[in-house]
Amino acid sequence: MPASLAPQSQPSPPAWDGDITRVPYWVYRDKDLLRTEQQRLFEGAVWNFLCLESDIASVGDWRTTLVGQMPVVVVRDADGLIAAFENRCSHRGALICLDDAGSGAKDFQCVYHAWRYDLRGNLASVAFQRGVNGKGGMPSDFRLDNHGPRKLRTTTLCGLVFGTLHDETPDIETFIGADVLAQFKRVVADRRIEIIGRFVEVLPNNWKMYAENVRDSYHASLLHLFFATFKINRLSQGGGLTVSPNGGCSVSSTIAPNDADDKAYAGMRSVSDDYKLEDASLIDVVDEHPDRIRQHIVTVFPNFVVQKTQNAMAFRFFTPNGVDRTNLEWIYFGYADDTPEMRKRRLRHLNLGGPAGFVSMEDGCVGGFVERGIATADDNASIVAMGGAGIESQPTRATEAAVRGFWSLWRRMVNV
Repeated sequence: MPASLAPQSQPSPPAWDGDITRVPYWVYRDKDLLRTEQQRLFEGAVWNFLCLESDIASVGDWRTTLVGQMPVVVVRDADGLIAAFENRCSHRGALICLDDAGSGAKDFQCVYHAWRYDLRGNLASVAFQRGVNGKGGMPSDFRLDNHGPRKLRTTTLCGLVFGTLHDETPDIETFIGADVLAQFKRVVADRRIEIIGRFVEVLPNNWKMYAENVRDSYHASLLHLFFATFKINRLSQGGGLTVSPNGGCSVSSTIAPNDADDKAYAGMRSVSDDYKLEDASLIDVVDEHPDRIRQHIVTVFPNFVVQKTQNAMAFRFFTPNGVDRTNLEWIYFGYADDTPEMRKRRLRHLNLGGPAGFVSMEDGCVGGFVERGIATADDNASIVAMGGAGIESQPTRATEAAVRGFWSLWRRMVNV
C-alpha cells in the first residue's frame, strides 16, 4: 500500500502545561474527553442539580433529567423520600421513563419488555421470568436484586434537589463554600419559590464554554449592549466576585449605578444616546432584599446557575449534547407570596433573559463564534489573565478569577 494511503494514527492532544491563564482550545473539541468528563466529573465527587422539590411534591411524582449525558429519574417514593436512579432498563438498556415528568406512579415499567421497577429503582419483576407453560424464561439462578440501574445519593438545599454517584462527595454546603452559599441563599432560602416558566435552548458550542460564560463578569457590559446602555451592568459599578475554596463555585454581584459610573463609560461603543426605552417599566426595580444588587449570578460546579437580574429570577442548568452542542434549561421562578404587581414585574423583566432576551440572546450565539474561530487552533490557547493568575475572590468584576477557578477544579477532577 502506498504510504500516502496507509492508515494514519491520530496525534495525541497536546498537554496542558499547567498555566491556568492559558486554556488550550483542544479541551473544547476533543471527543474522547467528553467520555472522560462523564466518568470522572459528572459521575465523580460533585453535586449535580436534579430538580426542584416542588417538582416531586407528592408520593409517585417524578421527573427525568440528565447527569452529564446520563439519563436519570428523580421520584418521591412511598415513604415520602427522594430517590434518583439511572433511567436505563437493566434488560436491554432502554429508557425506563420516556416523558419529562409524571405523577401518581406506583412503579415504573419499561415499554420494551415490561421489566418493572419500584419507586426506588429496584427491579421488582420480569415479564415471563418463569417462561410460558414451563418453557423458556430466565435461568433458575436469576435474582431480581442482583440487577438494577445505578442509584444516586441525593440531598436538598433551599428547595432544590441534587444528586451524586460518588461516595466521597462532601456535603453540599462544604462543596459550595460558606461565602458562595450565603449568596445562594440570598435568592432562594427565605421564601417558597414558585415556577413561572421553563424551556430548553440548544447552544452551538461545547458545554465548558457556557460554564466559562456564566463565570465571566468581564464580558457583561461589553457584549450585552442593553446592559451598558441602560445602566444595568457596567464594570464601573460596585460589586465583585466571590470564589469558593475549591474554585468551582462563584458569585458575581453588580451594585445599582450612580451618576459617577457614567464617566468611566464615556465614549464606549456600548453606550449611545440614540437608544431610548419606550417602556421604562422594563428596568423599574424594587430592591427586595434590600442590598442594591441588580445583577447576581451564582454558579455551582459543574453546570448549575442561580440568577437574579433586576426582579427576574431563574435557574440555569446545562448539559453536554455531544462535543459541540449544549442543552441549556431555563427555569424562571418567583416567590409564592408575590403580589400581583410583583409577579407582573418579574414577567416583564424575564424579557431580558432567554434565547430572545434583550441580554441573553448574545450568550446563545457567542459560543458558536468561538467554536468557529478555533476550528483549526488546537495547538493554541485562550488568554484568561484578567485580574491576575489566581482564583481568589476580588472586589471587582474586571477579572476572570472565577473562570480560572472552574478550570482549576476541572483539571483536578478530569486529571488533564
